Amino acid sequence: MSVLNSDASHTTSSAHWGGVFAMTLCIFVLIASEFLPVSLLTPLAKELQVSEGLAGQGIAISGAFAVLTSLTISRLAGDLNRKYLLLGLTFLMAVSGVIIALASSYWAYMAGRSLIGITIGGFWSMSAATAIRLVPQHQVPRALAIFNGGNALATVVAAPLGSYLGATVGWRGAFLCLVPLAVAAFIWQCVSLPTMEASKAQKSGGSLLRLLRRAVVATGLLACGVFFMGQFTLFTYVRPFLETVTRVDASGLSFILLAMGIAGFIGTLTVTILLNRRFYLTLIMIPSLMAIIGGALLLTGQQIWIVAVLLSLWGLLATAAPTGWWTWLARTLPEDAEAGGGLMVAVIQLSIALGSTAGGLVFDSLGWQSAFGLSGVLLLFAGAMTFLASRQHGRG
Repeated sequence: MSVLNSDASHTTSSAHWGGVFAMTLCIFVLIASEFLPVSLLTPLAKELQVSEGLAGQGIAISGAFAVLTSLTISRLAGDLNRKYLLLGLTFLMAVSGVIIALASSYWAYMAGRSLIGITIGGFWSMSAATAIRLVPQHQVPRALAIFNGGNALATVVAAPLGSYLGATVGWRGAFLCLVPLAVAAFIWQCVSLPTMEASKAQKSGGSLLRLLRRAVVATGLLACGVFFMGQFTLFTYVRPFLETVTRVDASGLSFILLAMGIAGFIGTLTVTILLNRRFYLTLIMIPSLMAIIGGALLLTGQQIWIVAVLLSLWGLLATAAPTGWWTWLARTLPEDAEAGGGLMVAVIQLSIALGSTAGGLVFDSLGWQSAFGLSGVLLLFAGAMTFLASRQHGRG
């Protein structure tokens, strides 16, 4: 994540907790908007008259624009007050929801997804820096934990709520329901965020290259990226799998997606214990177990209760994994966490785009078994790269 390293950020004497919670609401809407297509893929594709694989590219395009934004927003924003930049991104998020809800064609839908990608890249790139501006230095971890709470809550409710809303008010209505929340976040930020002048110091592109020259950083980021590729090669196409292979009805679909979300929330709350005890072993086991789950789904895809249990375990592991990788960043780059965070934002979003794209192509051309198999291979490779990073750790 890019950072706004002004001296004032380290000497903040008062905390703006209203701003922290306003940002948390915005993050909740942002994550819900990012992954809502997962639970609405089938009806969305049918109405826009495209394949489910093409509809899934809506996640890919948002990821691609998030990558471009995360790498360029600080330079493009220049001296713009960061409060106004955050407000502009929040407004863009609301506009995106309206465009998607009213989309008359596939390309209009993709345009709306591009706008949400810009918001994703901008917000995540500045989230840590904003926390530093809003609270005293010793309370920054607490502020970041609250931000992540919005992320975790959205992860729990986005898919099942999207499925429920899709069945009751349609996929367009589901997207439209997020617009009032985005407007509320905009108003709350207007009144609660302090002025945040841009830092005079600018990060040079060379600093990112310098970090990548360290073997453990390059290997770790590769492992992180391949993990997210493997995850979204499968996860993006969970709904078509459940409907066409497991043959669940609307209520069964909502139940399974809710179970995945709840399990993921539990995973987020408990993974820290494992990370503190066996850090790298935990990072290695998460993708390895997810690969096993993907293989088990190939064998038991038609048995609804087994599938429900397996996907719940998948949700527990997948949602907990980002906490592990951000902890890896803090341990590996304690003095360059912000620059490394900017790289990680780009890597994660690019990997989501690549994973959903590859999954869609394979899903459409070779079938769901091949898509799930590809996911397993990528996840096993991620585990191997994480093991290699653990061997490099301490040697630079």
